[in-house]
Amino acid sequence: MRGTVLITGGSRGIGAATAVLLAQQGWHVCVGYKSGHEAAEQVVTECEKRGARALAIQTDLAHEAEVVSLFDQVDKFGTLRALVNNAGIVGPRNRVDEFSYERVVNMMVVNVVGPIMCAREAVRRMSTIHGGSGGVIVNVSSAASRLGSPGEYVDYAASKGAIDTMTLGLAKEVAGEDIRVNAVRPGLIDTGIHASGGQPNRLEELEPGIPMKRRGHSIEVAEAIAWLCSEKASYVTGAFIDISGGR
Repeated sequence: MRGTVLITGGSRGIGAATAVLLAQQGWHVCVGYKSGHEAAEQVVTECEKRGARALAIQTDLAHEAEVVSLFDQVDKFGTLRALVNNAGIVGPRNRVDEFSYERVVNMMVVNVVGPIMCAREAVRRMSTIHGGSGGVIVNVSSAASRLGSPGEYVDYAASKGAIDTMTLGLAKEVAGEDIRVNAVRPGLIDTGIHASGGQPNRLEELEPGIPMKRRGHSIEVAEAIAWLCSEKASYVTGAFIDISGGR
């Protein structure tokens, strides 16, 4: 399978690595991003160097109208064949009894509502019952959905647990419509998300507790996503790939 892939949160980390890898494998790439225009354009440049057509689209997934506009722009670029639901946020390290209402609502809107709305728009384009020719959705969850993240960000872990449940349900819902839905669950990966949550040293602190004794890298997650997008995974749906070094 080749065609156009939309990667949300595609300007950095796992999203950027996935965009460049899929471009190398023959996909045309739409990079969704909320901020960091220069970084998004750099990803586009790297994709184009690999022979792909590429486009960066600024979008805030917390707003339905912007999600709809994102997919409308993708339609003008090419026929959507894959969605990588990668965008997400994490908050500062806190216990639940320290959470503000606003923090939790924002977490759930960005990490749960946004990806579900993206999946809705993708299914409307891919499903054979809507006249589509099929496709793939890969949700980027987290090992936190299994571990719970006590004392750090239970709300983030809960949002990723919701993504796991959505993956299972949607996979069964559209399996007969030529759409495969799977998820990857990264562990401690060397990206900027920890610093954005106020924990720039989190990897160094937790690395000794990883069975493989090292952090993961964005490309290692991207390789799994690329496999799930490929025909090599043609009989895989409703599945989870843990990429966490045994943690």
